[in-house]
Amino acid sequence: MLYPLKFRPRLKKRIWGGRLLSEKLGKRIPKDSVIGESWEISGVDGDISIVSNGPLAGNNLEELIEVYMGELVGDRVYEKFGLEFPLLIKYIDAQDKLSVQVHPDDELAAERHSDHGKTEMWYILETTPDAELYIGFKDQLTKETYDARVATNTLPEILSSIRINPGEAFFIPAGTVHSIGKGVLLAEIQQTSDITYRIYDWDRRDAHGHARELHTELAADAIHFNENGPYALPIEPKTNEATLLKKCSYFTSNLIDLNGEMERNYVALDSFVIYMPFEGALTIEWSEGEERFRKGETVLLPACIEEVRLKGKGKVLEIYIES
Repeated sequence: MLYPLKFRPRLKKRIWGGRLLSEKLGKRIPKDSVIGESWEISGVDGDISIVSNGPLAGNNLEELIEVYMGELVGDRVYEKFGLEFPLLIKYIDAQDKLSVQVHPDDELAAERHSDHGKTEMWYILETTPDAELYIGFKDQLTKETYDARVATNTLPEILSSIRINPGEAFFIPAGTVHSIGKGVLLAEIQQTSDITYRIYDWDRRDAHGHARELHTELAADAIHFNENGPYALPIEPKTNEATLLKKCSYFTSNLIDLNGEMERNYVALDSFVIYMPFEGALTIEWSEGEERFRKGETVLLPACIEEVRLKGKGKVLEIYIES
């Protein structure tokens, strides 16, 4: 019998990471480690998530899809993706700027890497007072101007910067140049892909004095120069309702501000549902039982569980795939 599944987070050391994933979301981080990412649910080869709760603990996500197929992910999702889980769900702690980068779209990723592209969405959880994101360019840009800026190491001068606050959300299609600034904790929803073309790294050096590899030539063909936002998502949350953040061909994401209880009916959805609680503590009740989860514990609701009641007080991101 399937039930709401939790997974062991895969913690990633990053040169720009910090300790907030432990302090704010309860991740178990060794005292001497600097962690930039917690991969909450992953189907990326080599980083496939492992169940941490209930009778299926110790099984990985691919093994479960092989056994349960559409019962777990939805018949339509299984027909399209097979054993590959189609989303990568993360928390990111940026205590320094991330590199300026771009991800290829589906067509280019398939051609170069036999893989998916990487369209993503960010929901901002915590920020320092002057925190910002870099998404797109200040003005319309040609490839020739971009090449000249890369050659003269002046790319940051033409990036569009956005001051941010907790509770804001942003959608970054594949092909968009972007970077997360210093002092940001966020949740990331993206296609299952780990392909990144690094364009600029703020003249940063690692502990050994080495600069990180750049991929400027690969990136030049991946950038969608004719697309330039808007990237910020309008949000008007209401208590005990699912507020739409973004619906695209890769995922739908909602924000739920729960105070008490609410019913969620997924009978017509034919998809798994992911809950990412980032504030408070909640309980999922379904016909066969209940599962409690607190902030920082990401839960995968199998597609075969079509009706649930959410109880408690807190805020949670709800993610699934629509037809």
